[in-house]
Amino acid sequence: MEYSRNDIIADLEFIYDRTTAEKLLPQLEKRIQRTKACIRTRPVQKDISERDVILITYGDTVLPDRDCSPLHELHRFLKKYVGPAVNTVHILPFFPYTSDDGFSITDYRNVDSRLGTWEDLAAMENDYRLMVDLVANHVSQKSEWFVKFLADDPAYRDFFITVDPAADTSSVFRPRTTPLLSEKNGQFVWTTFSPDQVDLNYANPDVLMAVIDILFTYVERGASFIRLDAVAFIWKEPGTSCIHHPKTHRIIKLFRKLLEISGSNVKLITETNVPHKQNISYFGNGCDEASLVYNFPLPPLVLYTFMKQSSVCLTKWAQTLETPSDQTFFFNFLASHDGIGLLPVRNIVPDSEIRQLAEKIKKLGGFVSEKTNADGTKSPYELNINYFEALGAAGTVPEQTAQARFMAAQSIMLVLKGIPGIYFHSLIGAGNWTAGPQKTGRARSINREKFAADKLSRLLEDPGSRQSLILAQYRRLLSIRNSEPCFSPRAEQTVLSVDPRLFALVRHSEAGRVLCITNISDKTVGAACIRTITGTTGRPLTSAAVPQTIAPYEILWIKF
Repeated sequence: MEYSRNDIIADLEFIYDRTTAEKLLPQLEKRIQRTKACIRTRPVQKDISERDVILITYGDTVLPDRDCSPLHELHRFLKKYVGPAVNTVHILPFFPYTSDDGFSITDYRNVDSRLGTWEDLAAMENDYRLMVDLVANHVSQKSEWFVKFLADDPAYRDFFITVDPAADTSSVFRPRTTPLLSEKNGQFVWTTFSPDQVDLNYANPDVLMAVIDILFTYVERGASFIRLDAVAFIWKEPGTSCIHHPKTHRIIKLFRKLLEISGSNVKLITETNVPHKQNISYFGNGCDEASLVYNFPLPPLVLYTFMKQSSVCLTKWAQTLETPSDQTFFFNFLASHDGIGLLPVRNIVPDSEIRQLAEKIKKLGGFVSEKTNADGTKSPYELNINYFEALGAAGTVPEQTAQARFMAAQSIMLVLKGIPGIYFHSLIGAGNWTAGPQKTGRARSINREKFAADKLSRLLEDPGSRQSLILAQYRRLLSIRNSEPCFSPRAEQTVLSVDPRLFALVRHSEAGRVLCITNISDKTVGAACIRTITGTTGRPLTSAAVPQTIAPYEILWIKF
């Protein structure tokens, strides 16, 4: 889409006023030209296709056993063991930080020296596209910006939000049980997520310009995707919930315009762990906000499906999934560095059964984080557990069954229309890191274990280990998916209701149709539905022949 100067002016005027808009425009035009010059010699970035699979990982998930940086070791590991099964790596914040495993940043522009260098990332970019986090809502209290704010530097005096502690903030949406305001040198500043993470004041145009400069820096450094972390919270207005503000959406629209004008073809992905209707609002009209939105209901819904051994709720929900254009895509994932959010399935799964799911997770060695409601009560907000264990694999069933059930869950993510995101720990079938929460005091650490490279390599080279078996199954499924145009994010899907024990859909494109069936139960199911749907036996992609029955947790992809 072509944009004019007036389009940029309109966004800036909506956010601020006409005078401010006209003042900021020349600065933006100058910054755009700088980025254009920087990226002009790069190859044109390929469009979205069935080959797009994103691996989610920390920069130091694989700890080197040699004299090299963790980022270098991660790159080596991926090339050796994962290869082209994924084509994009989302490296979670790799900048200097003080807390929250990287999401409390002190310096947006430099790579944490404990992880490596920009050169390490440039080398990785030779083999994989990169997704980079723009932590847009807050910075560390140790950041240069906040230190200068505390020193009353005039340039940073309005970079943060100070509030009278007696002010009524009861209408503000709270994603955490920590206090909204934190006292710093006699001033009370806005801290949505923790006292160490101080919210930026976007009402100050200088803040917006500083963040846009960082956005362009990541583009120049080679990012193909930019994840806008906690972006729903960035605009604060007294008397409102301070989430999903119209000016927040307009800022994202501005980011999108600026990226397109620069010619970068970088895609924005919004991280908004909220109910589905609000989440998909970040697609905008399909051409003017995020290109990708996290499919947040999917992780808890899949868990619920396997707990109930019924696909009815998942099927009914999946039948409603749609995006506003062929330029917008769901980012389908089951596990990530965060926990499994429950807010997105409110009004999809009954509250009583959400509580049952939470109780089951506790019995499996996990934790349940809570949020404070408007009336002062608390309710389950997030499940903190490794996804393999969350499916009930903690010694409750034979290992072979546990692995089959886990891969059955993963297959649902792989076949749904959109772009799949695979957490590193899922790729190798990792379990709970029980020592993590004890070590850090944070429940989310249970799914953030780091692995010694030599030990992990030995496990992956043992054909009988869980790690080796899960990775082999994943690579096999991804090899099929990546070479089948019916799995393009733009290929259509029809979600079917065939049997409560099965989750089934058809992906179809000009290349044909693929029937995808996953048995989500521990029961054997008759396969008569295959002939009914395909009209023939079809050509199996995941097995040697069309079966007469569908075994417990079996995965079937059949082209017809």
